[in-house]
Amino acid sequence: MLSHTAFVLLSYGAALAVLAAVIGWLLVDRAATRRELERLEQAGFRRRSESADETLR
Repeated sequence: MLSHTAFVLLSYGAALAVLAAVIGWLLVDRAATRRELERLEQAGFRRRSESADETLR
């Protein structure tokens, strides 16, 4: 049976591992989204948030 200290340390370690995995996944997804956005902008699509004045510049 685990001691209380070992249980707490393993719990913190598991939580840290999950948090690191989520942050890593977000960074990978962010890079993929930016690549996709760049590809779409090069194809002539523009963002809805972009005003008509900004497209004329």
